[in-house]
Amino acid sequence: MPVDVVDFRNFYAQPLGHVARRLIAHAIRRRWADTRGLSLVGLGYATPYLGLFRQEVERTFALMPAAQGVVKWPSAAPTLAALVEETLLPLADASVDRVLAVHALEMTVHAPDMLQEVWRVLAAGGRLLMVVPNRRGLWARIDTTPFGHGRPFSRGQLVELLREALFTPVGWGEALWVPPFDRAVFLRTAVAWERMGATLSLPFAGVHIVEATKQVWRPVPLKRRLAPVLKPVLARAAPGPAGA
Repeated sequence: MPVDVVDFRNFYAQPLGHVARRLIAHAIRRRWADTRGLSLVGLGYATPYLGLFRQEVERTFALMPAAQGVVKWPSAAPTLAALVEETLLPLADASVDRVLAVHALEMTVHAPDMLQEVWRVLAAGGRLLMVVPNRRGLWARIDTTPFGHGRPFSRGQLVELLREALFTPVGWGEALWVPPFDRAVFLRTAVAWERMGATLSLPFAGVHIVEATKQVWRPVPLKRRLAPVLKPVLARAAPGPAGA
């Protein structure tokens, strides 16, 4: 069952949600340091992170899947959020430069179709950045946060999905090495957990952060050279001996 948009909002209003947001936002900003003059779409529940770019990009808006619901965003300005079907985005072909997908891939049962739709709306050379729960991480095993719902992914599974949708992975990151418990000792030491996990390349980060670029060419299947097929020809029967 999909997580409701109200559950997402409540999580990010809690102390653990504040910590998760800060750590993931830092990792996202490392990938996209400069988005000036670009158009940016948030897919899923990406609004906690779109604020990083709102004053920088040319335009931005949030598309929230119908199965989750929608909330007004931003709260103190004309709304830039819309309720959509993730496999039928209300955007023209090649109309946006960047797509930030958070709480999206793991929550849909139509992951390949969703990625193909993202490919359609991205401009040539456009970039997709996804935050996806790591199946080896502790956050995917605890259902008290949104990252413990839906389908977590390994790096290999993400690569396969992206390549099938004609994306090329160009950068990887991780976040949320801190345990997903709302206790003061973990909240105070969250940055230390992140530094230790990144320095030692520990495999149990809570989320993958993968950046992929749109391929503008499509693979052409190799055609095998076939041997010519000979058509049968009826031969006239040889005449039998005289008097036969």
